[in-house]
Amino acid sequence: MAFMAHVLNQRRAGVLLHVTSLPKGDLGEDAFRFVDFLAKTGATVWQTLPLNMPHGDGSPYQCLSAHAGNPALISLEALQKQGWLAEGDFRSTLDREGLLRKAFANFNQLNIQHAQADFLRFCQRQSHWLDDFALFMAIRKHHQCVCWHDWPADLMLREPEAIRKAQNDFAEEIAFIKFTQHLFFEQWHALKAYANNQNIALFGDIPIFISYDSADVWAQPELFKLDEHLNMTVVAGVPPDYFSETGQRWGNPHYRWDLMQADGFQWWLARMRTQNAMFDMVRIDHFRGLEAAWEIPANEPTAIQGEWVKAPGEALLQAIKKHLPLVTLVAEDLGIITPEVDALREAFHLPGMKILQFAFDGSPDNPYLPERILENSVVYSGTHDNDTTLGWFLSLTAEQKQPFYDYMQSHLDLDGSAIQMPLALIELALASKACLAIIPMQDILYLDGAHRMNTPGTIENNWQWRFDWSQLSAEMETAFMQSVQNHHRNPAIKDAL
Repeated sequence: MAFMAHVLNQRRAGVLLHVTSLPKGDLGEDAFRFVDFLAKTGATVWQTLPLNMPHGDGSPYQCLSAHAGNPALISLEALQKQGWLAEGDFRSTLDREGLLRKAFANFNQLNIQHAQADFLRFCQRQSHWLDDFALFMAIRKHHQCVCWHDWPADLMLREPEAIRKAQNDFAEEIAFIKFTQHLFFEQWHALKAYANNQNIALFGDIPIFISYDSADVWAQPELFKLDEHLNMTVVAGVPPDYFSETGQRWGNPHYRWDLMQADGFQWWLARMRTQNAMFDMVRIDHFRGLEAAWEIPANEPTAIQGEWVKAPGEALLQAIKKHLPLVTLVAEDLGIITPEVDALREAFHLPGMKILQFAFDGSPDNPYLPERILENSVVYSGTHDNDTTLGWFLSLTAEQKQPFYDYMQSHLDLDGSAIQMPLALIELALASKACLAIIPMQDILYLDGAHRMNTPGTIENNWQWRFDWSQLSAEMETAFMQSVQNHHRNPAIKDAL
């Protein structure tokens, strides 16, 4: 739709909610109901986390492919409506994967011409990544899901004869994997069409780095900083910061930017085309890594020891702009941001991010203070990496709360007894000059820290939160809707005047 190319040209409000946080955690009826909720409240942006296929820890920022969707998001109920599953299948002993395999068997047995043609068309159009991914996953399953580096040498090194044999041996599994990807993208694009028809933009998230154990690194190891044995020499992360005293050692491989630039960034352009087809706007996670990235020696256990290494961000963004002129990007520019990073973002007029939970340290120069937020920004009460706003506020000491009370008193003439959290931070976000204000669903539901999505630097109890519709009262819905309207963030109302 035409409006999507200019989604940031009007004041908008949106909600941050990963698909896995829907009541059933999939692309079924709850996803469409959530779009209806957004439309009712006047919010016109739905921001998710990356939708790629995660490893066992569930992190959407460590995935098995830069392109493949997460089959765990496929709605089985939708497959029943399509006729690929019968009601009796759900009463069987089949688990989720078994039901997907049953759907594939029914799909083949029914042999409906237009459905088969759609599947074949999908496989042909996405072959540039789908063929490698499906083969990778089939081999990975055969070897009990160990990292590709621990496969037999001929498969690890992609020797032609071994690859041909695997393609033949695992042909049925490869076809099933491709089928699940077809289902994912079919369901996702149906949801996107439904959202766009209600003037709601889908806002995606692209991790700057990808997992070492991924189809991408296995298929094109020359694009990454690996040694002659295909081991990582350096890994990605960030030095000590607000979130961690020892920094964050993500463990992703770094790019061979020289080789990527030599062929015009074809790997990146393919990745961005996939995201651009899925979303109306995309956040580049860890944007500062496009200017310089923190490289940690692979043998270091923490992120303390490392160095900033330059990246050709300007050349990459120029290539994206040239080949995808309508793509709408947002820069995640949190953390250690230098003038060079700001200059890169500003050169391409990309909105940066402002987090209100970072604003109230008592410093008048804090860049996250509401009055210092510029229009070309996306403001958040908090993100998936923060505590919920209520959880954050309750965790503060009386001394830590005082700068916030002082701010509210001086700017809004409110004393502590008149402040309601998280409503106060939601109001500050929506009232700001930022072109887009995003509120996590937890804050709309007034939830505390027990409902946090992720704690950076930890590997347990993350990415698991789900809400229930019973948590959303009519009063909560009305309060959010009124705030959106009061701060002129509903373009539909503006257009109707």
